[in-house]
Amino acid sequence: MESKKVLPILFLIMFLVMVGFGIIIPVIPFFAKEVGATPTELGLLMGVYSFMQLISAPFWGRVSDRIGRKPVMMIGILGLAISFFLMAFSSQLWMLFFARIIGGLLSSANMPTTMAYVADITSEEDRSKGMGIIGAATGLGFIFGPAIGGLFSKSSLNLPFYIAGASSLLTFFLVLIILKESLPKELRGEHKDKKLSMWRSFNGGLSIIFVLQWFISLSLSGLEATFAYFAAKRAGLDSIDLGYIFMIMGFGSAFVQGGLIGRLTKKYGEGIVIQGGIIISAIGFALILLVNNFTTAAIFLTIFGLGNGVIRPCVSALLTKKSSGGHGSATGLLSSFDSFGRIIGPPLGGWLFSISVGLPYIAGIILSIFAFILYQLYQTKEKSTPETSI
Repeated sequence: MESKKVLPILFLIMFLVMVGFGIIIPVIPFFAKEVGATPTELGLLMGVYSFMQLISAPFWGRVSDRIGRKPVMMIGILGLAISFFLMAFSSQLWMLFFARIIGGLLSSANMPTTMAYVADITSEEDRSKGMGIIGAATGLGFIFGPAIGGLFSKSSLNLPFYIAGASSLLTFFLVLIILKESLPKELRGEHKDKKLSMWRSFNGGLSIIFVLQWFISLSLSGLEATFAYFAAKRAGLDSIDLGYIFMIMGFGSAFVQGGLIGRLTKKYGEGIVIQGGIIISAIGFALILLVNNFTTAAIFLTIFGLGNGVIRPCVSALLTKKSSGGHGSATGLLSSFDSFGRIIGPPLGGWLFSISVGLPYIAGIILSIFAFILYQLYQTKEKSTPETSI
Protein backbone atom coordinates (compact mmCIF):
# COMPACT_ATOMS: atom_id res chain seq x y z
CA MET A 1 0.00 0.00 0.00
CA GLU A 2 1.48 3.33 -1.10
CA SER A 3 1.67 5.68 1.89
CA LYS A 4 1.59 8.84 -0.26
CA LYS A 5 -1.94 7.98 -1.39
CA VAL A 6 -3.24 6.80 1.97
CA LEU A 7 -1.79 9.43 4.35
CA PRO A 8 -3.98 12.26 2.95
CA ILE A 9 -7.05 10.06 3.58
CA LEU A 10 -5.89 9.37 7.13
CA PHE A 11 -5.25 13.09 7.59
CA LEU A 12 -8.83 13.87 6.55
CA ILE A 13 -10.25 11.15 8.80
CA MET A 14 -8.39 12.29 11.91
CA PHE A 15 -9.11 15.93 11.12
CA LEU A 16 -12.85 15.20 11.02
CA VAL A 17 -12.64 13.06 14.18
CA MET A 18 -10.94 15.87 16.07
CA VAL A 19 -13.24 18.55 14.66
CA GLY A 20 -16.16 16.54 16.06
CA PHE A 21 -14.41 16.16 19.39
CA GLY A 22 -13.42 19.84 19.46
CA ILE A 23 -16.95 21.07 18.67
CA ILE A 24 -18.24 20.00 22.08
CA ILE A 25 -15.30 21.32 24.17
CA PRO A 26 -16.56 24.90 24.68
CA VAL A 27 -20.17 23.72 25.10
CA ILE A 28 -19.86 20.96 27.72
CA PRO A 29 -19.37 23.27 30.76
CA PHE A 30 -22.53 25.27 29.97
CA PHE A 31 -24.57 22.21 28.99
CA ALA A 32 -23.52 20.38 32.16
CA LYS A 33 -24.44 23.41 34.27
CA GLU A 34 -27.85 23.46 32.59
CA VAL A 35 -28.56 19.90 33.75
CA GLY A 36 -27.42 20.70 37.28
CA ALA A 37 -23.69 19.91 37.45
CA THR A 38 -21.55 21.58 40.11
CA PRO A 39 -17.95 22.65 39.28
CA THR A 40 -16.68 19.48 40.99
CA GLU A 41 -19.08 17.31 38.99
CA LEU A 42 -17.97 19.08 35.81
CA GLY A 43 -14.37 18.19 36.63
CA LEU A 44 -15.39 14.57 37.15
CA LEU A 45 -17.33 14.62 33.88
CA MET A 46 -14.22 15.75 32.01
CA GLY A 47 -11.95 13.35 33.90
CA VAL A 48 -14.06 10.21 33.44
CA TYR A 49 -13.51 10.39 29.67
CA SER A 50 -9.73 10.34 30.04
CA PHE A 51 -9.98 7.58 32.65
CA MET A 52 -11.98 5.38 30.26
CA GLN A 53 -9.36 6.00 27.58
CA LEU A 54 -6.61 5.12 30.05
CA ILE A 55 -8.02 1.65 30.71
CA SER A 56 -9.28 0.82 27.22
CA ALA A 57 -6.69 2.18 24.74
CA PRO A 58 -4.23 -0.73 25.18
CA PHE A 59 -7.11 -3.20 24.65
CA TRP A 60 -8.11 -1.62 21.34
CA GLY A 61 -4.49 -1.50 20.21
CA ARG A 62 -4.12 -5.24 20.79
CA VAL A 63 -7.46 -5.97 19.12
CA SER A 64 -6.30 -4.09 16.01
CA ASP A 65 -3.21 -6.33 15.91
CA ARG A 66 -5.54 -9.34 15.78
CA ILE A 67 -8.42 -8.34 13.51
CA GLY A 68 -7.00 -5.41 11.54
CA ARG A 69 -7.00 -1.62 11.84
CA LYS A 70 -10.07 -0.67 9.79
CA PRO A 71 -12.79 -2.42 11.86
CA VAL A 72 -11.34 -1.07 15.11
CA MET A 73 -11.20 2.47 13.69
CA MET A 74 -14.83 2.12 12.65
CA ILE A 75 -15.80 1.01 16.17
CA GLY A 76 -14.00 4.02 17.66
CA ILE A 77 -15.55 6.57 15.32
CA LEU A 78 -19.05 5.08 15.63
CA GLY A 79 -18.64 5.11 19.43
CA LEU A 80 -17.77 8.79 19.25
CA ALA A 81 -20.91 9.49 17.19
CA ILE A 82 -23.10 7.55 19.63
CA SER A 83 -21.68 9.44 22.60
CA PHE A 84 -22.34 12.81 20.94
CA PHE A 85 -25.97 11.93 20.18
CA LEU A 86 -26.44 10.59 23.72
CA MET A 87 -25.15 13.90 25.10
CA ALA A 88 -27.48 15.84 22.81
CA PHE A 89 -30.45 13.90 24.25
CA SER A 90 -29.26 14.18 27.86
CA SER A 91 -31.65 15.88 30.26
CA GLN A 92 -30.04 14.68 33.51
CA LEU A 93 -26.46 14.61 34.77
CA TRP A 94 -26.23 10.82 34.93
CA MET A 95 -27.06 10.68 31.22
CA LEU A 96 -24.10 12.94 30.45
CA PHE A 97 -21.82 10.74 32.54
CA PHE A 98 -23.09 7.64 30.74
CA ALA A 99 -22.45 9.27 27.35
CA ARG A 100 -18.91 10.30 28.36
CA ILE A 101 -18.14 6.80 29.64
CA ILE A 102 -19.33 5.22 26.38
CA GLY A 103 -17.38 7.79 24.39
CA GLY A 104 -14.18 7.26 26.35
CA LEU A 105 -14.35 3.47 26.14
CA LEU A 106 -14.98 3.31 22.40
CA SER A 107 -13.27 6.42 21.01
CA SER A 108 -10.00 5.35 22.65
CA ALA A 109 -9.68 3.01 19.66
CA ASN A 110 -9.11 5.93 17.27
CA MET A 111 -5.67 7.34 18.02
CA PRO A 112 -3.67 4.15 18.73
CA THR A 113 -5.21 2.36 15.74
CA THR A 114 -4.54 5.29 13.42
CA MET A 115 -0.92 5.45 14.57
CA ALA A 116 -0.61 1.69 14.10
CA TYR A 117 -2.07 2.12 10.60
CA VAL A 118 0.62 4.71 9.82
CA ALA A 119 3.28 2.33 11.14
CA ASP A 120 1.91 -0.40 8.86
CA ILE A 121 2.10 1.65 5.66
CA THR A 122 5.30 3.66 6.16
CA SER A 123 8.93 2.71 5.97
CA GLU A 124 11.05 3.28 9.07
CA GLU A 125 12.63 6.25 7.31
CA ASP A 126 9.25 7.93 6.74
CA ARG A 127 7.57 6.79 9.97
CA SER A 128 7.95 10.07 11.88
CA LYS A 129 6.71 12.05 8.88
CA GLY A 130 3.56 9.94 8.82
CA MET A 131 3.03 10.31 12.57
CA GLY A 132 3.57 14.05 12.22
CA ILE A 133 0.85 14.29 9.57
CA ILE A 134 -1.60 12.63 11.98
CA GLY A 135 -0.47 15.03 14.72
CA ALA A 136 -1.07 17.98 12.38
CA ALA A 137 -4.58 16.72 11.58
CA THR A 138 -5.30 16.39 15.30
CA GLY A 139 -4.04 19.90 16.02
CA LEU A 140 -5.99 21.52 13.20
CA GLY A 141 -9.14 19.68 14.26
CA PHE A 142 -8.78 21.15 17.74
CA ILE A 143 -8.44 24.62 16.21
CA PHE A 144 -11.55 24.53 14.02
CA GLY A 145 -13.76 22.32 16.23
CA PRO A 146 -14.16 24.68 19.21
CA ALA A 147 -14.77 27.63 16.87
CA ILE A 148 -17.63 25.74 15.20
CA GLY A 149 -19.02 24.63 18.56
CA GLY A 150 -18.95 28.13 19.97
CA LEU A 151 -20.66 29.54 16.88
CA PHE A 152 -23.59 27.07 16.85
CA SER A 153 -24.04 27.08 20.63
CA LYS A 154 -25.48 30.60 20.35
CA SER A 155 -28.72 29.22 18.89
CA SER A 156 -28.91 26.07 21.03
CA LEU A 157 -26.64 24.22 23.44
CA ASN A 158 -27.83 20.90 21.99
CA LEU A 159 -27.04 21.78 18.38
CA PRO A 160 -23.22 21.41 18.58
CA PHE A 161 -23.64 17.84 19.85
CA TYR A 162 -25.87 16.96 16.88
CA ILE A 163 -23.34 18.52 14.50
CA ALA A 164 -20.47 16.62 16.15
CA GLY A 165 -22.47 13.37 15.91
CA ALA A 166 -23.27 13.97 12.24
CA SER A 167 -19.61 14.77 11.52
CA SER A 168 -18.55 11.51 13.19
CA LEU A 169 -21.13 9.51 11.21
CA LEU A 170 -19.81 11.05 8.00
CA THR A 171 -16.29 10.06 9.04
CA PHE A 172 -17.47 6.51 9.81
CA PHE A 173 -18.82 6.09 6.27
CA LEU A 174 -15.66 7.66 4.85
CA VAL A 175 -13.60 4.95 6.58
CA LEU A 176 -16.05 2.24 5.52
CA ILE A 177 -16.07 3.19 1.84
CA ILE A 178 -12.63 4.66 1.10
CA LEU A 179 -10.06 3.36 3.59
CA LYS A 180 -8.39 0.02 2.86
CA GLU A 181 -7.08 -2.36 5.49
CA SER A 182 -3.37 -1.89 6.24
CA LEU A 183 -2.63 -5.10 8.16
CA PRO A 184 -2.55 -8.20 5.92
CA LYS A 185 -4.40 -11.26 7.21
CA GLU A 186 -1.19 -13.28 7.41
CA LEU A 187 0.28 -10.75 9.88
CA ARG A 188 -2.73 -10.62 12.18
CA GLY A 189 -2.79 -12.47 15.45
CA GLU A 190 0.99 -12.74 15.69
CA HIS A 191 0.79 -11.72 19.35
CA LYS A 192 -2.08 -13.83 20.63
CA ASP A 193 -0.87 -13.88 24.22
CA LYS A 194 -2.19 -10.59 25.64
CA LYS A 195 0.21 -10.48 28.56
CA LEU A 196 3.19 -11.28 26.39
CA SER A 197 2.17 -8.64 23.85
CA MET A 198 1.78 -6.00 26.52
CA TRP A 199 5.06 -7.00 28.14
CA ARG A 200 6.91 -6.83 24.85
CA SER A 201 5.62 -3.31 24.25
CA PHE A 202 6.81 -2.25 27.71
CA ASN A 203 10.05 -4.20 27.63
CA GLY A 204 13.59 -3.04 28.39
CA GLY A 205 14.56 0.48 27.46
CA LEU A 206 11.22 1.11 25.77
CA SER A 207 9.53 1.33 29.17
CA ILE A 208 11.52 4.53 29.73
CA ILE A 209 10.02 6.09 26.59
CA PHE A 210 6.47 5.46 27.85
CA VAL A 211 7.30 7.21 31.13
CA LEU A 212 8.93 10.05 29.18
CA GLN A 213 5.67 10.56 27.26
CA TRP A 214 3.77 10.58 30.56
CA PHE A 215 5.94 13.46 31.82
CA ILE A 216 5.33 15.38 28.58
CA SER A 217 1.56 14.81 28.75
CA LEU A 218 1.51 15.76 32.44
CA SER A 219 3.27 19.08 31.86
CA LEU A 220 1.18 19.93 28.77
CA SER A 221 -2.18 19.27 30.43
CA GLY A 222 -1.10 21.29 33.47
CA LEU A 223 -0.38 24.23 31.17
CA GLU A 224 -3.69 23.84 29.32
CA ALA A 225 -5.63 23.82 32.59
CA THR A 226 -4.04 26.98 34.04
CA PHE A 227 -2.86 29.23 31.21
CA ALA A 228 -6.18 31.08 30.88
CA TYR A 229 -6.03 32.12 34.54
CA PHE A 230 -2.33 32.91 34.30
CA ALA A 231 -2.73 35.06 31.18
CA ALA A 232 -5.69 36.92 32.71
CA LYS A 233 -3.75 37.67 35.89
CA ARG A 234 -0.41 38.60 34.28
CA ALA A 235 -1.59 40.29 31.07
CA GLY A 236 -5.33 40.94 31.48
CA LEU A 237 -6.23 38.69 28.53
CA ASP A 238 -9.81 37.52 28.01
CA SER A 239 -11.32 34.42 26.39
CA ILE A 240 -11.27 35.95 22.89
CA ASP A 241 -7.56 36.79 23.21
CA LEU A 242 -6.86 33.26 24.40
CA GLY A 243 -8.78 31.79 21.49
CA TYR A 244 -6.53 33.65 19.04
CA ILE A 245 -3.40 32.72 20.99
CA PHE A 246 -4.19 29.01 21.02
CA MET A 247 -5.09 29.23 17.33
CA ILE A 248 -1.68 30.73 16.52
CA MET A 249 0.05 28.07 18.60
CA GLY A 250 -2.01 25.34 16.94
CA PHE A 251 -1.14 26.45 13.42
CA GLY A 252 2.55 26.67 14.35
CA SER A 253 2.52 23.19 15.86
CA ALA A 254 0.61 21.76 12.88
CA PHE A 255 3.11 23.31 10.45
CA VAL A 256 6.04 21.68 12.23
CA GLN A 257 4.27 18.32 12.55
CA GLY A 258 2.98 18.20 9.01
CA GLY A 259 5.88 19.78 7.18
CA LEU A 260 9.16 19.59 9.10
CA ILE A 261 9.22 16.42 11.19
CA GLY A 262 9.92 14.17 8.21
CA ARG A 263 12.88 16.27 7.09
CA LEU A 264 14.27 16.63 10.60
CA THR A 265 14.08 12.92 11.44
CA LYS A 266 15.60 11.91 8.11
CA LYS A 267 18.54 14.20 8.77
CA TYR A 268 19.01 13.74 12.52
CA GLY A 269 16.89 10.75 13.63
CA GLU A 270 13.99 10.58 16.10
CA GLY A 271 16.26 10.73 19.15
CA ILE A 272 17.76 14.14 18.34
CA VAL A 273 14.35 15.56 17.42
CA ILE A 274 12.77 14.29 20.67
CA GLN A 275 15.57 15.81 22.73
CA GLY A 276 15.38 19.06 20.79
CA GLY A 277 11.62 19.18 21.30
CA ILE A 278 12.03 18.69 25.04
CA ILE A 279 14.63 21.50 25.26
CA ILE A 280 12.45 23.92 23.27
CA SER A 281 9.43 23.01 25.44
CA ALA A 282 11.43 23.79 28.59
CA ILE A 283 12.50 27.14 27.09
CA GLY A 284 8.85 27.80 26.26
CA PHE A 285 7.79 27.12 29.85
CA ALA A 286 10.45 29.54 31.09
CA LEU A 287 9.41 32.25 28.64
CA ILE A 288 5.74 31.90 29.61
CA LEU A 289 6.72 33.14 33.07
CA LEU A 290 7.62 36.46 31.37
CA VAL A 291 4.26 36.96 29.63
CA ASN A 292 2.95 40.53 30.05
CA ASN A 293 0.76 41.20 26.98
CA PHE A 294 -0.98 39.54 24.01
CA THR A 295 2.13 39.51 21.79
CA THR A 296 4.44 37.89 24.32
CA ALA A 297 1.75 35.34 25.22
CA ALA A 298 1.29 34.39 21.55
CA ILE A 299 5.03 34.17 20.82
CA PHE A 300 6.06 32.32 23.97
CA LEU A 301 3.18 29.83 23.87
CA THR A 302 3.92 29.15 20.20
CA ILE A 303 7.58 28.46 21.02
CA PHE A 304 6.39 25.93 23.59
CA GLY A 305 3.96 24.44 21.05
CA LEU A 306 6.68 24.05 18.40
CA GLY A 307 8.82 22.04 20.80
CA ASN A 308 6.02 20.00 22.30
CA GLY A 309 4.48 19.27 18.90
CA VAL A 310 7.39 17.19 17.59
CA ILE A 311 7.72 14.92 20.62
CA ARG A 312 4.62 12.68 20.39
CA PRO A 313 4.96 11.84 16.65
CA CYS A 314 8.64 10.97 17.09
CA VAL A 315 7.96 8.91 20.23
CA SER A 316 5.22 7.02 18.34
CA ALA A 317 7.57 6.36 15.43
CA LEU A 318 10.37 5.21 17.71
CA LEU A 319 8.12 2.80 19.64
CA THR A 320 6.65 1.21 16.51
CA LYS A 321 10.15 0.69 15.15
CA LYS A 322 11.58 -0.84 18.30
CA SER A 323 8.67 -2.73 19.89
CA SER A 324 8.20 -6.40 19.05
CA GLY A 325 4.75 -6.52 20.66
CA GLY A 326 2.80 -5.30 17.61
CA HIS A 327 2.21 -1.76 16.38
CA GLY A 328 -1.26 -1.61 17.91
CA SER A 329 -0.09 -2.79 21.32
CA ALA A 330 2.69 -0.19 21.39
CA THR A 331 0.52 2.73 20.28
CA GLY A 332 -2.36 1.65 22.53
CA LEU A 333 -0.11 1.58 25.57
CA LEU A 334 1.32 4.98 24.57
CA SER A 335 -2.20 6.45 24.38
CA SER A 336 -2.89 5.03 27.83
CA PHE A 337 0.16 6.81 29.30
CA ASP A 338 -0.92 9.98 27.50
CA SER A 339 -4.40 9.73 29.06
CA PHE A 340 -2.87 9.08 32.48
CA GLY A 341 -0.98 12.37 32.19
CA ARG A 342 -4.15 14.17 31.15
CA ILE A 343 -6.00 12.84 34.20
CA ILE A 344 -3.39 13.96 36.73
CA GLY A 345 -2.11 17.10 34.97
CA PRO A 346 -5.12 19.46 35.31
CA PRO A 347 -5.77 19.01 39.06
CA LEU A 348 -2.02 19.07 39.76
CA GLY A 349 -1.62 22.22 37.69
CA GLY A 350 -4.58 23.84 39.42
CA TRP A 351 -3.19 23.00 42.85
CA LEU A 352 0.23 24.41 41.96
CA PHE A 353 -1.39 27.54 40.53
CA SER A 354 -3.27 28.05 43.81
CA ILE A 355 0.09 28.11 45.62
CA SER A 356 1.81 30.42 43.13
CA VAL A 357 0.66 31.47 39.64
CA GLY A 358 4.01 30.63 38.04
CA LEU A 359 4.46 27.26 39.74
CA PRO A 360 2.79 25.08 37.03
CA TYR A 361 5.33 26.37 34.48
CA ILE A 362 8.28 25.94 36.82
CA ALA A 363 7.01 22.37 37.30
CA GLY A 364 6.85 22.10 33.50
CA ILE A 365 10.53 23.02 33.27
CA ILE A 366 11.40 20.42 35.93
CA LEU A 367 9.33 17.72 34.18
CA SER A 368 11.04 18.59 30.88
CA ILE A 369 14.43 18.17 32.53
CA PHE A 370 13.33 14.78 33.89
CA ALA A 371 12.11 13.78 30.41
CA PHE A 372 15.45 14.78 28.90
CA ILE A 373 17.32 12.74 31.50
CA LEU A 374 15.03 9.78 30.83
CA TYR A 375 15.97 9.86 27.16
CA GLN A 376 19.65 9.78 28.09
CA LEU A 377 18.91 6.72 30.26
CA TYR A 378 17.07 5.12 27.35
CA GLN A 379 20.04 5.67 25.05
CA THR A 380 22.42 4.20 27.62
CA LYS A 381 20.20 1.15 28.09
CA GLU A 382 19.82 0.65 24.33
CA LYS A 383 23.57 0.71 23.81
CA SER A 384 24.04 -1.96 26.48
CA THR A 385 21.15 -4.16 25.22
CA PRO A 386 21.48 -6.46 22.17
CA GLU A 387 18.96 -5.41 19.51
CA THR A 388 17.48 -8.89 19.29
CA SER A 389 16.22 -8.64 22.88
CA ILE A 390 14.11 -5.56 22.28
